[in-house]
Amino acid sequence: MSLPEKKERSPAIAAAIILLVVGAGFFVLPAIMLFLGEISPWLAAAVGAAFVLAFFMIFWLRARYQRRRGL
Repeated sequence: MSLPEKKERSPAIAAAIILLVVGAGFFVLPAIMLFLGEISPWLAAAVGAAFVLAFFMIFWLRARYQRRRGL
């Protein structure tokens, strides 16, 4: 495998791993929110909002890292 091929596949592999992990998190999110909703609806809403914001923050931080490294 030459270097340019690895450079082209690496971002795709990283994005796929991130999407799989986040997808698993969103799969269990309703159960987590229902459990937390029994304690406090505000807590459940905060955790749900944190999950959604974390999804976008992961890609934003990754883009900043790549820009800084010149990728």
